[in-house]
Formats: sequence, C-alpha cells, structure tokens
Amino acid sequence: MRNDKAATMADIARKAGVSPMTVSRAFKSNSLISKDTREAILKVAEDLGYVFDSTASNLRAQKTDFIAVTIPSINNANFADTVGGLSETLNPRGFQILLGYTNYDVEEEERLIEQLLRRKPQAIVVTGGKHTARARKLLENTSVPVIETWDVPAEPIGHFVGFSNAQAVRSMVDHFVSVGYRRIAFIGGDASRDTRGSDRRLGFIAALRDHGLDASRLINGGTPPISMREGANAMARLLTEYPDSEAVICVSDLSAFGALTECQRRGVPVPERMAIGGFGDYEIGAISVPALTTINAGARLIGERTGQLILDILDDVQNVRDVTIEPQLIVRESSR
Repeated sequence: MRNDKAATMADIARKAGVSPMTVSRAFKSNSLISKDTREAILKVAEDLGYVFDSTASNLRAQKTDFIAVTIPSINNANFADTVGGLSETLNPRGFQILLGYTNYDVEEEERLIEQLLRRKPQAIVVTGGKHTARARKLLENTSVPVIETWDVPAEPIGHFVGFSNAQAVRSMVDHFVSVGYRRIAFIGGDASRDTRGSDRRLGFIAALRDHGLDASRLINGGTPPISMREGANAMARLLTEYPDSEAVICVSDLSAFGALTECQRRGVPVPERMAIGGFGDYEIGAISVPALTTINAGARLIGERTGQLILDILDDVQNVRDVTIEPQLIVRESSR
C-alpha cells in the first residue's frame, strides 16, 4: 500500500541516532561530517524512500544547481552533442542542465533568456552571438556568467566558445576552387532567422569574390532548420535556375543529403556532374553514397570546453580565456 506520509529529515535523524542538522549536512557534497556517518545516514534515507529537496536550501543560499542553456533545435545532432559534452563535464560537480529551445527565433530566445534568468541559474549558455537588443541587455545585466557558443561574437557579452562560421565555409570554397570547380552555388535558409547559417552564406559570398568568381548562385531553402526534404527541393530549383552549376555548398549535412538524393533521383552523377558539400559532419553524411564532403565544427568539444569554462569561472580561476574552436574540413567522395 502507498504510504501517503513522506519521510522527513527528522525521521531519518531519529532512526540514524543523529541530529536533523547532521542529516542536512549529509546531503551536501561539502559536508564536514565523517564518511561513515554520512553513509549511514544516506542508507537510512534510502530505506525510508526519502528524496532530498534542495529547493529550500538553495533559496536560502541564493544558489541553484543548474546551468541554463538555449539551443535552436532539439533534433539537431550537432546541438545534441554540444549539450551532451556540456552535461558530461558539469555532472560530476552536481550541476544539471535546464534547456530552452528557441526554434531559430530570436524573439523566442529573448523570452527564454528572461524566463531562465528568473530561476537564478549558476550560468547561462546561449547559442550564437547575435540577439535582440533586449536579450542582449538582459544578458549584460545579469550577475551570472554568460557564455555564447557556436560563434565568435564581434562584441562578446561575457565569454564565448566557438568558431567563425564564415571562415569555416571559406575553407570549403577554397577546396572546391583548388580542385577546379568554378560555378559554385549555395543552399541555405532564411538568413534573418539562422544567424550562423547567414554567416556561412556571407563567408561563401566573400570567398568566391576573393577568387574572382560569381557569387550569385544562392538558393533559399526556406525557414530554418533546413531539412533533407527542403534540401532536395532547393537542389531541384538549383538545377532549373542554374543548370550549368558544377558544385553546391549546403548550410548543413541534412540539406546536403537531400540535395544528393535529388541528384540521384534525376540521374545527375555526384561528383562527376555536381559536387556537393555539407556542414556539421553528421553520421548520415559519412554513410551516404557517395559520402559527403563536410566540415566538422567540433560540436561535442564546444560543449566540453564550455562546461570547463563555467567551472573555471565559478571556481574563480584566474585568467579564464575564451575558446576558439578550429573546424576541420573533411573531404569525401561527393567532391573531387
């Protein structure tokens, strides 16, 4: 039968033969009580089915045990890897992740930032370095550490762990040009929503112009995130609007995979007739036929380095430095 009366610290104290204060201390990782006493108390708590409620303790101490994080997409493998790396780095210290999902909407990011900061996290991690004016003000005025990720902001609010999306795409343009492609296109999404995708598009344009090549072959795949289906639709438009194109760089591996399948559907050989490059080094790009040339942005590493940066800041480590990640170009069968 279910026991409707939950066990209390007083119950544990009576059974363990200690004071309620000692029980309270046993649930704190920095407790000064002996190991044997702590283990005995925790054993009694487990026998009674007691669950420690840290809320009141945290409110008294004006501290919480969570890190607030905003990401654009919950089904994007790259962002999942970043959150995984962050969580694995923070978990040993007892920190948990409170996740907010912006759906590539800066207005939604603003709302989430306000909601998350009200809960007094130990730090807040946001994706990207471009925000609404109000979101930026909220982040500038908070007393907790702010870390911007997946970008190198022109004006960092606090700290950042990321890379230049424009420079990352430039490395692929340089590769395509070096092996002989000249009529190169870009497939991306609505630049007003996906700021990192917009930076990749700008990097593509700047790199082509630096090579003295036409940078006008730009296909808008729609509202981010750009899916495989939208990548296929964008490739169909590219083949219609710019039929002499030799290569295309896509904003992500998912859109690149869609572009690849559209080429296969139309009997366009890859890379003999059309070279394709993606971004993100997703698993699907590595096992597709042909495998996709891509850029590995170090998604998990971003999470791990962000977690360590947070711990260093909270531990008052001196000379904490921002972290610039170096994305890696991975050349596979989808390009020469």
